[in-house]
Formats: sequence, C-alpha cells, structure tokens
Amino acid sequence: MTDIRWLPFLGVVLLAYAIPGPDFAVVARAAASSRAAGWRAGLGVQTGLCVHMVAAVVGLSLLISRSPTALSILQILGGLYLVWMGISALRQASSESDAMSDVRWFRMGLVTNLLNPKAVLFFVALLPQFVDADGALPLQIGLLGIVDVAIGLAFWATVTAAVGRLAAGSSNSTSWSRVIGVLFIGIGVALAVEAV
Repeated sequence: MTDIRWLPFLGVVLLAYAIPGPDFAVVARAAASSRAAGWRAGLGVQTGLCVHMVAAVVGLSLLISRSPTALSILQILGGLYLVWMGISALRQASSESDAMSDVRWFRMGLVTNLLNPKAVLFFVALLPQFVDADGALPLQIGLLGIVDVAIGLAFWATVTAAVGRLAAGSSNSTSWSRVIGVLFIGIGVALAVEAV
C-alpha cells in the first residue's frame, strides 16, 4: 500500500482532541444536560468531520483554504454561531428547562464543526504532511480521516461520561451551562475578531 506516517499523525490527532475548542464546548454542554445529548452532539461533530474529509478528498478544502476571503467568511460565521450558542446556553441556564431534542444536539455539533475553519485547515495543511506523495492521495486522506473519526468517537464518549458525572444534579448542570455559555461567547468573539 502506501507509506502513511501513522505515529506522528496519531500524536497530532490526540493533541488536537486534547486541546479544548468549540467542538469540545458543544459536547461538554450537551453532556451536562444528559449522556444521550453528549453522544448526539459528539456524533454531530464527527459527522461534520466526515464532511470535511470528503471535501478534502475532492479538493474543495484546498480551494477554500486558498481564498482568504472564504476563510474569513467561514471564521466570522463560525464566531457568530458560537456567540449565539453562548447566549442560548446562558438563557437556558437561567430557565428551568434544559431539554433539547436529540436532533438539535446533533445539529449543534454538526454545525459547530462545519463552521470551524481550523477543521478545514487541518485537512488542508496538516494531513498532507502524513501521506505518501507518490501514493493514492484520496485513499490516504480517507484512511486518515476514518482513523480521526474513530478516535474522536472514543474521545467524545470519554468526555460525555466525565462531564456527565461532574454535572450530575441540576445545580451543577446550570453551572456548566453558564461556564460553557461564557466560553462559547469568548471563543466566538475571538474567532470573529481574528478574521476581521
């Protein structure tokens, strides 16, 4: 087959998951609500990752990454979406009901990942460093993406279990929603300002 550089790739992927960002925040917020919600949000995030992988295989990610305007628009939209999610989390923390449908948690994870410009850059800037230039690039990118998705599913399951234990009880869940709401707003503003 090809000479994919698996060990460095695995190190980078594990490090990327370990550094909290928008995907982490949405899964943690969902998991504070319930384990099922955490799973749904994690599946949404990983579905977004699959979309990025397919885009990279067909070359769309490269086109987006080469256009500073497209990247800036993606970053601003992602930032605004995170601010909206943060405000929603703060509102929900002050209300009695924290119930959201499974579809909404999934969609929230999906959109958060799709609007994350760092996910696009991961597939365009980082992935090529781990593939064999003489091999079948779409196949290699696909394999690396599948491994990334599998690692992510395991990671989100762990995050969901850990946050679910920490947030057990309604007062802890409310505190988590507030903290994550503020994080969403902070990350969203930082993304949007960085793009301008």
